[in-house]
Order: sequence, then structure tokens, then C-alpha cells
Amino acid sequence: MRLQCEVEVISRLLPTCGLRGRGRATRALLSLGRPPGRARGGGVYLMVCTARDRGGARYKVQENIERFFTRFVEEGKATVRLREPAVDVCLSKANASNLKNFLSAVRLAHQGTDIGALPLSALVPAKTSEVEKPKTKMIITSRRDYPLTKNFPYSLEHLQASYCKLARIDTRVLCLKKLRKLDLSHNHIKQLPATIGDLTCLQELILHDNHLESFSGALCSSTLQKSLQFLDLSQNKIKALPIQFCQLRQLVNLKLDDNELIRLPFKIGQLDHLRFLSAARNKLPFLPSDFRKLCLENLDLFGNPFEQPNPLVPSVQLKIPLTLLECAARATVNYRIPYGCHLLPSHLCEDLEVAKTCQCGSACLSSFIQITVTMNLHHVAHTVVLVDNMGGTEAPVICYFCSLDCYSQFLDRYLQS
Repeated sequence: MRLQCEVEVISRLLPTCGLRGRGRATRALLSLGRPPGRARGGGVYLMVCTARDRGGARYKVQENIERFFTRFVEEGKATVRLREPAVDVCLSKANASNLKNFLSAVRLAHQGTDIGALPLSALVPAKTSEVEKPKTKMIITSRRDYPLTKNFPYSLEHLQASYCKLARIDTRVLCLKKLRKLDLSHNHIKQLPATIGDLTCLQELILHDNHLESFSGALCSSTLQKSLQFLDLSQNKIKALPIQFCQLRQLVNLKLDDNELIRLPFKIGQLDHLRFLSAARNKLPFLPSDFRKLCLENLDLFGNPFEQPNPLVPSVQLKIPLTLLECAARATVNYRIPYGCHLLPSHLCEDLEVAKTCQCGSACLSSFIQITVTMNLHHVAHTVVLVDNMGGTEAPVICYFCSLDCYSQFLDRYLQS
């Protein structure tokens, strides 16, 4: 039987010599078995192998254990106190279930249980991979250093593969289930596979300076919506983000600089954890109505060709009288009537998802009046990078009205001010 964990062997005689007893635990492989070549009646030993001593140190088990300390076994910690030599074998960072099974086998061996009934292993030197500390970080910054013939360590939590001329994401990367940070900046990636959403622990995704033209809606509906906090899509060729983008509700930092964006996500206000947003040097003519709901620490919209707002020149798409479809859609949203693809055609569900909100709080679908008004960006962000070289911190924001009455009330307030 074998167990991988961290081990510290402490001599109980050191204090009598005036020496300190505590050191540092190290990665180790524990084995319970008999040395090779011993007769069938030979004793059972506990062998501790480390990277420094792969041959291992052996300790007799039968009638040689003074005490087991298992108070924190559920946390993967335990201590085996031996009589001879007088040492404590302290185990930590073990799988709790495997640790319990291993300690149970050691206890049976100590009690003299028949060797045939014990799950013993051959006491042979450990492989290097068995005692090395799992690799959690790998940084690759050139095509020459990119691994082509061997897999990435499955223990990786941070992988950077920049300047490697990658045209697509390596399928081997998509198998790294512990990955928390993935940096694929400065490559030639044109498309993201939907399976990147299977990286359930991914918190940071950096795709700066690639050839992306879109961001898949499937990714926004994947497990990334529960984990992703940092997303860098800057310096690509993205023109628009999908409707589902705002399902990434855990986003804290979003970078969209130097793309070809003609609009920001319609429901961007749903990103209630978002604190840092940069979308400089795009092609944004105005900001979506939902932008007012954001609460940011830092905002950068420099270098966008924002239009000059004119509330007195509305875009009227109001149909009077309202169609039956418009009335039904407004009622569904206003009264929060449940709906779904099992009740309505999918295209109607999509239309309801992007229903506009009038200044009065009512919904409107395809019948509305649209204008742009000026908003000081300090209303949504503590720190604002200047919008232009003239020192401005204002930008045009879309406003919708569900009726002529709502629009006329707005005009009265606007003209009076």
C-alpha cells in the first residue's frame, strides 16, 4: 500500500540534546510492505521516500508503534509515533480517504495481523515523479520552448504560452482541470473552442494580441460564468460580443481595448461584480442604456468616435396602436411572467431577453423612441480616463421611451434644465 503526502520525521531525542525538533515537511511517498528478498515470514516495514532520499528510510511496524494521532485526519493530517527509533512521522496534505485506509493498514500490521491479509507493496525506491512537488506553474515565451512531444503536468494551475505562434488552443491544455490562470497572449488564435468552458476552476483568461473575431456565446453559458473573474480580449478583431456575454456575472476585470467594437453588451449592467473596464480605441458611437447600472473603480473609454448626443432629434420606431405581439411582450416582461423555449419559439425568447427599458421603468420590445443623452462617466466610475484629448469625461448613452407621453415628459424636464 502506498500514500503520497508531505512528511516530516521528528526525533523525540533532539530536545534532550538542546536541539530544535521542527523542520519543514517535504513531499514523500509512503509504502507499507516487506523488503524484497525477505522470507515469507519477514516483518512489515514503513518506508518513507523523498526527492532527496528516493531509496527511502525504513521503520519496523509490528509492535513498534506507540501511538496514532488522528484528530485532524479529515484534513489530511496524522502522526505515527514509533518506539524505535524514537521518532514521530508527521503526515500532512494527504487525501483524507487514502490516509484513513493507509493508517488502518499500518494499525493492522502493528497488531501482528497475518501478512496475507494486509495490502502490502514492494519496498522499492520511488520514482522521481512520485516524490517531486507537483508543478503548478509553467511559463513558455517562445515557439522553441513549447512542448510538442510530452503532455503538460496535470497539476498546473497557471499556464502561460505567449509568442508561440499558436493558431488554435492546444487540446492538451483543455485537459488541465486545475487550471486557474491561462495566458495565451501574443499568438495567432482565431477562434476559441467551446470546450474551454470545461475548465471549471479558470479564474483568469488572457487572450491579448491574437486574431479573434468573436467570443462564443456557448462559453458565456458554460461553467465560466461561475469562475471567470479576469478576461483580457484586448488587441483582437472583435466587432461585437454575444447577448449571453453578461452571463459571466463573476467578472471583476474586463479588457476590450484595441478591438473593432461597434457596441458594448446590451445588458452590461448585469455584470454587478465588474470593477475595472477598459474599452479604449474601439469604434463605439455610444454606450448602452444599461451602462448606467455599473459601479466601477476604473473606466477607460479613450479614443472612441463617440457621436454628439442630440435629445431633440429622436429615432422614432413607435407603432401606434401597438401590435398584439408588442403588448404581449411588454406584459410578459413587466409582470415577470415565466417563459422559456418549452413555451415560446426560441426567437421570441431571444427578443424578450433584450427587451429595452423605458425611463418610466416599463419594457418595450420593437416599438419605442430612442435618443442619446450625455452622461458624466464619474456617475459610474471612481476613476475615469479622459475620453478624448480635450479633457472630457462625458459620453453619449442611449435612452428609450415606450410612448410619446414618456418622451414628452423627458423633453419638458430637459428644456427646463
